[in-house]
Amino acid sequence: MSARSARTAPAAFQGERGAFSEEAARILLGPGAPVLPCVRFEDLFLSLKDGRAAAAIVPIENTLAGSVHENYDHLLNFDFPIVAETNVRIVHNLIALKGVPFSKVKRVFSHPVALNQCLNFFTRNPGIERIPFYDTAGSVKMLVEEHLTDAAGIASSVAAEIYGARILRKSIEDDRQNFTRFFLLRTPEFARRHPVPPAAHAHWKTSLVFSTRNTPGSLFRALSAFALRDLNLAKIESRPLRGKPWEYLFYVDFLGRVDTPNARNALNHLAESADFMRVLGCYPKGA
Repeated sequence: MSARSARTAPAAFQGERGAFSEEAARILLGPGAPVLPCVRFEDLFLSLKDGRAAAAIVPIENTLAGSVHENYDHLLNFDFPIVAETNVRIVHNLIALKGVPFSKVKRVFSHPVALNQCLNFFTRNPGIERIPFYDTAGSVKMLVEEHLTDAAGIASSVAAEIYGARILRKSIEDDRQNFTRFFLLRTPEFARRHPVPPAAHAHWKTSLVFSTRNTPGSLFRALSAFALRDLNLAKIESRPLRGKPWEYLFYVDFLGRVDTPNARNALNHLAESADFMRVLGCYPKGA
């Protein structure tokens, strides 16, 4: 794919149009960036691999639900660098067809996670039935397509905008400290041709994955490579190492650029004790 076509090809995300991942795409790539909705997370990576997409928007963790483990596995299996990240506050809105008043709503559709994050709303409105649906934005799309006048969906404001629906109640989530962290992935070729200028951002983050021998103290020695050089670890996640039961891969984020002297020394130190190591990306730290 040429540099020009890479700029105009869409960014892939999982879910229907209006998903929170599309909101992340607007933040990372601009409101007019073309997008490619995908059914599965794996489809994001496959679309980037086969050239149908120029970028992938990948949710990696949520402050309430935790890590998206499947996507950690995909980061290892597909060699696409992380070039940026953003944090999106998850604002759940009650959305219905235009002209449908709140008093007429008897059913609410949404993804089970979203429904469970709005329990106080349902406690205050016991006459409204909760109905699990495969996708937040998909619930709004379904309401519009089937012209349901006694139902609503819980989704983002972007979903209401895209499907021409109306927000009846804003921000009905129980916990407003609900954020999802998203990665922006590119192909290695695109990342090399269009690097983020070093002076553009003051704070950087580096993500990597490694494995160690299953021996006493091996993980302590591996992590000491960062502590000895005053590198702050922002995230540690372990995932099973396939083919080796009860052994693990460790995904680590540390604050700093990968090309600074202390980071280079830490990675060289880690490589001496690790069975496997790969840097997944170095990118500006999300706000």
